[in-house]
Amino acid sequence: MEHGELKSIIQRYEQAYFTVNRRLNALIRKDMGEEMTLDQYSTIRYVHRRGRCTSSELSDAFCVGKSSITAIITRLVHKRLIERVPDEADRRVMYLSVTEEGKRLSDEVEKRIQELLAGYMVQFEGKEALAFIETFEKLAKVLTDPAEGSYEPK
Repeated sequence: MEHGELKSIIQRYEQAYFTVNRRLNALIRKDMGEEMTLDQYSTIRYVHRRGRCTSSELSDAFCVGKSSITAIITRLVHKRLIERVPDEADRRVMYLSVTEEGKRLSDEVEKRIQELLAGYMVQFEGKEALAFIETFEKLAKVLTDPAEGSYEPK
């Protein structure tokens, strides 16, 4: 691919990403209500899907500092949506798991988000939606799996 074409594609990606990310996040925040922030929801969903994890794992997964994750976790613990569970073999290791209330709230918010996004996704034909998500997943894999891509930003 020539440089000019690549530059144009990158600019289109940036614009589309910015618009989609900002607008969807605003709609999701509005639909979530006052129960929790988008960061808190993302944290609960991640822990819920994993079963349990450490704060270091969350920090790596969300590409943020440990202090940011600690602040989110502390708020979720105070809300009784996540609990800290010491490892039985090594008491220095602290796992995070979602409480029953956290699971209930997470599932409820996920259902609302699914309904919101479904209203937009019906604008795509099945093949279009599948091609989009497969391409987006490929980008995610290239960004997270060093074996997939050898590009190192300058």
